Amino acid sequence: TFLNQDFTLANLEAQRERRSFGIVHLATHSEFQPGDQSNSYIQLWDTKLRIDQMRALKWNQSNRSNPSTQTPVNLLVLSACSTALGDEKAELGFAGLAVASGAKSALASLWEVSDEGTLGLMTEFYRQLRVPRGEGNATIKAEALRRAQLEMLRGRVRIADGMLRVEGKSEVVTLPPEIAARGDRVLSHPYYWAAFTMIGNPW
Repeated sequence: TFLNQDFTLANLEAQRERRSFGIVHLATHSEFQPGDQSNSYIQLWDTKLRIDQMRALKWNQSNRSNPSTQTPVNLLVLSACSTALGDEKAELGFAGLAVASGAKSALASLWEVSDEGTLGLMTEFYRQLRVPRGEGNATIKAEALRRAQLEMLRGRVRIADGMLRVEGKSEVVTLPPEIAARGDRVLSHPYYWAAFTMIGNPW
């Protein structure tokens, strides 16, 4: 995890040079503006990663110093607002360009999302990815997203007593104080989970 001053483009590129990451998750502010691609960006600590810079990241590029250890990014998660929103000049927005630049697939949002809803969905999505689906069968990413959204729709993902809980599961996530202070809530409304979509290879 790289927070605040460690969340720079240089550090992102350097970390990918050192080791392979099958999943890269960028949880930060983004802004999509129609028209010129340089108007849209993902916010890093010290700079804005413009939408027209996404291809330069080359998510499928091998590690030059140790090619055998580097695999393409299997899943790029862009959990900020409107990261799958695009127009005629940038179809499917940041997520579409991420796939075009080599990520196998991208998970992104179509409109503004809430902190607590996104935390609930992402927590359940990653849990669903770890659930075995039969001997030798990896979980399909699109199926993990569908199952996570269904769990939220059914009211099984909720905030209670300052923790994120999933009904029937023992593990809980202690929430940051600013989210816990918003009080208990059930995250079943589509506002909390329906914005996210998978782009690219569903597997």
